[in-house]
Amino acid sequence: MSLKSIAAKIFAGIIHNRNQKWIQNPVETQQKVFNELINYAKDTQFGKDHRFIGIKSFEDFAKQVPIRDYEALRPYVDRVVKGEENILWKGKPIYFAKTSGTTSGAKYIPLTKESMPFHIEAARNAILSYIHETGKADFVDGKMIFLQGSPVLEEKNGIKLGRLSGIVAHFVPKYLQKNRMPSWETNCIEDWETKVDAIVEETFNEDMSVISGIPSWVQMYFEKLEQKGKKPVGEVFRNFNLFIYGGVNYEPYRAKFENLIGRKVDSIELFPASEGFFAYQDSQKEKGMLLLLNSGIFYEFVKSEEFFTQNPRRYTIGEVELNVNYVLILSSNAGLWAYNIGDTVQFTSLKPYRVIVSGRIKHYISAFGEHVIGKEVEHALKEAMENTNVRVNEFTVAPQINPVEGLPYHEWLIEFENEPEDMEAFALKIDNAMRKQNVYYDDLIVGKVLQTLIISKVAKNGFQDYMKSIGKLGGQNKIPRLSNDRLIADKLQ
Repeated sequence: MSLKSIAAKIFAGIIHNRNQKWIQNPVETQQKVFNELINYAKDTQFGKDHRFIGIKSFEDFAKQVPIRDYEALRPYVDRVVKGEENILWKGKPIYFAKTSGTTSGAKYIPLTKESMPFHIEAARNAILSYIHETGKADFVDGKMIFLQGSPVLEEKNGIKLGRLSGIVAHFVPKYLQKNRMPSWETNCIEDWETKVDAIVEETFNEDMSVISGIPSWVQMYFEKLEQKGKKPVGEVFRNFNLFIYGGVNYEPYRAKFENLIGRKVDSIELFPASEGFFAYQDSQKEKGMLLLLNSGIFYEFVKSEEFFTQNPRRYTIGEVELNVNYVLILSSNAGLWAYNIGDTVQFTSLKPYRVIVSGRIKHYISAFGEHVIGKEVEHALKEAMENTNVRVNEFTVAPQINPVEGLPYHEWLIEFENEPEDMEAFALKIDNAMRKQNVYYDDLIVGKVLQTLIISKVAKNGFQDYMKSIGKLGGQNKIPRLSNDRLIADKLQ
């Protein structure tokens, strides 16, 4: 065992013990964060407009600060982007994380000197939690690759901006620089396909021990490695034993990955976003990710079924329940206030508070009142694939309201690596799994409002071609698991 791995184990123990202080006092920790945020921002323009000086409790805050998404907060953000100070947070941000907007072009999410360190610390602590629990630390001596956006940054009114993953690349600790791949030059390549080809050439003969990225894009990297080496990725990289991912659920990809790698490897799930780093998998034994309650973010939760009603109830951490679908709302030291990031979560544990990402509040199917969410379709596909040789590269689901004949149905557009021998039987397995999870969907099937789902095969690389056609191939971009319209489905036909 090297000195580096010994040091990593010691450091992992220190961080684990330090984290227990807030893990064991969740409500008090969140109250402290709330008080600090309100006090710090009371003299900002937003704080003055919403009378922060008079806020003494969360109840006061909920009355004075409505839930907003980016478009609703945009008048304030636009002022920050123009270079004004003390608008959402003291001073100016140090960066803008630039993301794709859904309705009005690019979104600029502020990153402040107070918020930025938590993005780096959370990613580090996720790995340290793994080391502490498993005792495995030899991987720190190998090479590590993080498939991410370009670190080349632009500047707007004196503030640097870029993709979050590209910004984070500037904060890689010195002790990881020698181990980290790809090279800076390769990381700066903008075209994703060209970049992946370059990464393959650069890493093929290296001792890769940790690989990280969004599963759909890591899959492309693995496929190219396999093509080049004419053997599984696990033979190309014999010491590769840890996969770190975020952005989408790994389960639909797991069988495909294990086939590409040639063996099982440990994995760590992360829940980062431009708006904050919210959770990471702290245990290989327990389901869910540890919600980070001491990272400059105050959380609120709104039940999904109530979200679009007038004045839905806003719950704090001490009021949440297991297995309820909540819209995640946050206020942060980046200057976001009662901000709806669009993700939905469910709690898998309350001691400590662990969550899974169940979907997107805008990504659902309820064309017939069925309220189907991402977690349900992912679980149904996983259940149907169990004990089979079926492997799926990518999929999405959409309603077909006006079929040429017969009843309406949910259309599952699937790109298979290995197809089922009996497609209709496989579709029925998925449908039965959906009915077990979602009583509304079951009622619609029983009541003959819907027919059982229909699978449409997508050609090899069909999803990649679609993402390329809309300029979102690679990086942090990902296919929605489901939609309430047919904008994506019709383009995949």
